[in-house]
Amino acid sequence: MGCLIKAIEYVYPENKVSNEDLGKVFPDYDFLKFEEKVGIKNRYWVGENETAFDLALKACERLFQNHDRQEIDYILYCTQSPEYFLPTTACILQNKLGIKKNIGALDFNLGCSGYSYGVSLAKGLISSGQVKNVLLVTAETYSKYLHPKDRSNRSIFGDAATATLITYSEEEGIGKFLFGTDGSGYDKLIVKNGCSRFSYDPESPEIIYGTDNIYSDNHLYMNGPDVFNFTSEVVPNFTKEIVEINNMSIDNVDQFVFHQANAYMLNFMRKRLKISSDNFFIDLEDGGNTVSCTIPIALKNYSKLIKTESIIIIVGFGVGLSWSGGLIKIKSKL
Repeated sequence: MGCLIKAIEYVYPENKVSNEDLGKVFPDYDFLKFEEKVGIKNRYWVGENETAFDLALKACERLFQNHDRQEIDYILYCTQSPEYFLPTTACILQNKLGIKKNIGALDFNLGCSGYSYGVSLAKGLISSGQVKNVLLVTAETYSKYLHPKDRSNRSIFGDAATATLITYSEEEGIGKFLFGTDGSGYDKLIVKNGCSRFSYDPESPEIIYGTDNIYSDNHLYMNGPDVFNFTSEVVPNFTKEIVEINNMSIDNVDQFVFHQANAYMLNFMRKRLKISSDNFFIDLEDGGNTVSCTIPIALKNYSKLIKTESIIIIVGFGVGLSWSGGLIKIKSKL
């Protein structure tokens, strides 16, 4: 009994924010150098009354233009931008999409490692014989957490949603996955206020960090150097472990698709792993870092470039600190 990724769709909000647009807000910053180093030209942000769930609905409806929604047995909804503290957004999604009621539906709160976790969870549900068709949704609107004066994070993060159909198959299209967690680094990427531990504070003071960046405890904080160090120390060896557990060698893998954090970080790890740029997909220019959505977006775009089945290692890493990855096989034009 096996399973495979049958289709992927994604959507961005309509509001496109270019480097030129940001340059008008932050005139003292060289966005041309930023674009060359980080690889991001545009990102998309939701409007004031638009949510991650709105994007998720659109991505799912796009998926269901070519697939039967009534065959879905389980919804896995990955987000750190939920509609409510409770109830779970996956239950609302089932209703809004008009999917049958005798299904499972749950949210899981993970960021940049969320998609690879979700693929593995879907495989477990299918391989155990509990279900045959899983709808894996990722949806994020980090733009709502960004301080207006935080030039660094406003340059990097974009909003998006994706919908992936993972189905039962006689052939195995999803291999073995590995995972990692280091909760001691929970505060390296965090929105401190607004949940149970610390309430939202309208008087929260502005804090300067990095090079003239500003945030408050009501907003997203990222310790960029520490996140980079964590990634560079953990991910290369972790990737080698994924390749080995799947009885492969790096040279036998058609493509490596990592979480699209930024091009500088990705190329640093690529060189550490001695992977050719032809076998290492970077897909940041239009969209930026969309957290749990970057890997499925990259997979969808990569599938447009191939004509036969491709063996891919996917690796997610980031907020938590959390990392995961595994082997998948995809076909042309997902």
